[in-house]
Parts: sequence; C-alpha cells; structure tokens
Amino acid sequence: MAHITIDKKIAKYRVQKPEAKEAPAAAAKEAPKTQDNVIWMHEKLERPEVLIGSTYKIKTPVSDHAMYVTINDIVLNEGTPHEQRRPFEVFINSKNLDHFQWIVALTRVISAVFRKGGDTTFLVDELKAVFDPKGGYWQPGGKFMPSTIAELGYVIERHLQSIGLLKKPELDVHQRKLVQEKRAEFEARTKQTDAFSKSHFPEGAQLCAKCSTAAVVMMDGCNTCLNCGDSKCG
Repeated sequence: MAHITIDKKIAKYRVQKPEAKEAPAAAAKEAPKTQDNVIWMHEKLERPEVLIGSTYKIKTPVSDHAMYVTINDIVLNEGTPHEQRRPFEVFINSKNLDHFQWIVALTRVISAVFRKGGDTTFLVDELKAVFDPKGGYWQPGGKFMPSTIAELGYVIERHLQSIGLLKKPELDVHQRKLVQEKRAEFEARTKQTDAFSKSHFPEGAQLCAKCSTAAVVMMDGCNTCLNCGDSKCG
C-alpha cells in the first residue's frame, strides 16, 4: 500500500465503513420479491353471490320462541394451497320481537368484525362473558348458561371450531384416563342384570313375591313358585 503524505492541518475526519460501499451493490443485486396472489380477509372485500351457510338453533327456557343463528362463510383462494374458510356475516331469526333491537345491532356488529379480517376469535370470549342480571338458565344436560348472549358465543365458538379457526379442547393423558375410569365405574354401578336372562326356570315365569325369583308358573290352576314352593292356593 502506498504512503500518503498529508501536508495540511486536519480539521475533521470520518471513518468510512466497508458496509457503506457494499450496501448499494447489494441492493442492486437483490431481486424484487414476488408477491403471491393471495386474497386476505378485509373490509373492502366484495360479497360473492353465493356463500356457505350453517344454521344453529338456540332454544332457551327464558323464551317461548327459539332463535335460529345463521353464519355465512366465504371461501378465500379456493382451489389453492392458501384456501381458507372465514365467517363473513351473521343473521339471527326469532319470532320474539322483544329483543329485535339488540339482535339487529349485535348481528351488524359481529358481521362487521368478521369482514374486518384478522383474528376474530376474540368475539367468542367476549360474548361468553356476558351475564344476565336476572340470572342465567340451565341447558338440557346440566350445563349452566349465564345469558342468551353467552349461548350465542358458544354457537360461534362451535362454528369456528368446525371451520378450523379454533381448535377443539382436548384432554391430556391423565384427564382421559380419569374420564375412562369414572365412566367404567359409573357403568359398573348402574349396570342391571336381567333377572329373566339367566334363569333355569321355564321361560315366561313370573317374579315370586316371597323369594324374589322369576320362578312362578301356573300349576293345576294355581300360581306356584318352583324355587321356594310358595303357592296362592295354600
């Protein structure tokens, strides 16, 4: 390397980094990224003529009329590896006009959130957390529902699970083992043996009131137990 003689006073200096020289060249060599024609959910996405719909029935003991919740889905990027099914709109139909205002408002808000795109699964927790100040109700099967809005949240949760946006809760190994043990214990406790299925007495014999054995038959015009000998004729 040749030596350079500086015959002037140095007023200021700056260290030139090697990266500064290579950056423009690297930027010139970098090829522009190709963009996939993937359609994502957004609020300006036009509604197609045909949507896939699922209808769920909600029948609560606090109302004489059932509600029918219809959730329509849109299929994005159909036929491609990026195909996905997303909820697009919600409709609630009921003969009960007492709740007409909040039903219309709620369906419009939920539909707007669905069309906004992004992660819309938070709606499930928000709806399930709504409690009725008058008290909730019990569903058939023993499940407590804090409000009608909460049950709507469970319906949306079930729908999102069916289209793959939410994962179904799964039990771990210990929980599954416990459930199996409790089920076997319950079945063994409630299992009833048919008294007539394993009997060496004649088929059609009746139950004896004295020895509780299915061995009562008609003999000589009188009901007689073949097990203990009890007879109605003395």
